Amino acid sequence: MSLLERLNEDMKQAMRNKEKDKLTVIRMIKASMQNEAIKQGADLSEEQELTVLSREVKQRKDSLHEFDKAGREDLVEKIRTELQFVELYMPKQLSEDEVSKIVQETVAETGAKSKADMGKVMAAIMPKVKGKADGALVNKLVQQHLS
Repeated sequence: MSLLERLNEDMKQAMRNKEKDKLTVIRMIKASMQNEAIKQGADLSEEQELTVLSREVKQRKDSLHEFDKAGREDLVEKIRTELQFVELYMPKQLSEDEVSKIVQETVAETGAKSKADMGKVMAAIMPKVKGKADGALVNKLVQQHLS
């Protein structure tokens, strides 16, 4: 079942169960997917769908951080709930240990020795962990390995 089909089924179920928050989030995700498909001029591949989902998660995490910093607890809870719903559609996230192992392997593959090689390592790692690990975590672990 494709992600779009799954979203449609979950949207119908949310309507039946009168889950307004979940329905709103699903509609936002679908709209983002459809906008991306229009921009691409074709149906989205799984990788492109994952890119859209990752963008949605990142937007909500950024909003969560900003609202938390501003002391807007009412909005923090709303965004947290949205984030939980969006993450339901993301692939299983890798643990820090798993990401660290991938970083070690990639550093060895690329022959990176110093922080000057960080861009090369990040470019090699990100396709491997796309949608499965947070970029900030990957960046932190690469820096640790190259220092």
